Amino acid sequence: MDDYAWAAGLTTDLINTAAAVWHGEDHLPDLTSFVAFTELHGSDALTALARRARVADLHAVHELRTTVRELIDHPSPDRLVAGASALTASVGAITLLADHTPPRWTASLRPGATVADALSLACGVGILGVVRTLGVERFRACGAPTCRGAFIDTTRPGRRRYCMPGLCGNRVNVANHRARRAAAREGS
Repeated sequence: MDDYAWAAGLTTDLINTAAAVWHGEDHLPDLTSFVAFTELHGSDALTALARRARVADLHAVHELRTTVRELIDHPSPDRLVAGASALTASVGAITLLADHTPPRWTASLRPGATVADALSLACGVGILGVVRTLGVERFRACGAPTCRGAFIDTTRPGRRRYCMPGLCGNRVNVANHRARRAAAREGS
């Protein structure tokens, strides 16, 4: 767990599974979809925990998703650090490995941790890493006018505009293209 960018991406994807983002359709409605979500994020340990999860664990993940979204929607440095520290405090340990160049994080879960604990730790690491490395201006709402998603921008230039560029960005581009074509037809 030394890659805060991976953890921030996981955090972004997790919060954007909420029904509010998808106009009423939750993208983590059941354990099967949750296991598929963890498989997409390339963490065998997380997927193993998800496969053993129960409905109560899924409810805990939904609560975590809400908590994390609240942090991202109100990104002040103190609030983000306090919130992310709370996410990581009860579930494991985070250590900065100083013998690496550049220094890396390592995180470990406490024995008996649940999948919600693992996600909480990952979200906390992602948020802390971005605050420390890139700054709070990297926590944003989606730029698409019809989207209610949010994201953590870990791109090098820091100019990401959409929570799901392939979906939201494409929708905006298609709408702009149609508007230009309609304007051209009216002007002819």
